[in-house]
Amino acid sequence: MGPAKKELRERARAARAALFRAHPDVAQALARFAGDLSIPENAVIAGYWPVRDEADPRALMAALAGRGHRLCLPRIGTDGALVFHAWRQGDGMQRNAFGIDEPAAHAPILAPDVLLVPLLAFDASGHRLGYGSGYYDRTLDELRGRKSILAIGIAFAGQEVRELPREPHDHRLDAVVTERGVRRFPPRPG
Repeated sequence: MGPAKKELRERARAARAALFRAHPDVAQALARFAGDLSIPENAVIAGYWPVRDEADPRALMAALAGRGHRLCLPRIGTDGALVFHAWRQGDGMQRNAFGIDEPAAHAPILAPDVLLVPLLAFDASGHRLGYGSGYYDRTLDELRGRKSILAIGIAFAGQEVRELPREPHDHRLDAVVTERGVRRFPPRPG
């Protein structure tokens, strides 16, 4: 990672922390848009358990479960991709080596149709700035090699930036949901 991308991540982290403090009710705001996401009926939704100042998708996940969707959460696989395990509200969680809560390892593995994706920043063409570990890009690469996957960023509206640097392995988002609504991006080429 070049110095410019590292600096961009540092600025984006600081901006997100300020947005988190300014919008303590973001989880409920996101949930209001569950019906606007155009998710196919009975889809398997892969959410995430928020850490630090990430926009919290749990109320949105609960609203989607209420619409008949099955939920799953990621565990970090041995190959660096994410593996998704079935999860329901109230299921126990285990803390991994990075301090992130994950579903129990014995929970059934599911193949998601929709990924809710955390991010540091996003731009008007659907590119996202992640944390630099590549988990979601590797996972999207693997999943999209098998079937159509809808990738939806979960963010504060203020996380949008004019343009983000991109690399060939970066996967674009199909949409972002913020406290202001759903933002769709043009279809991916090819």
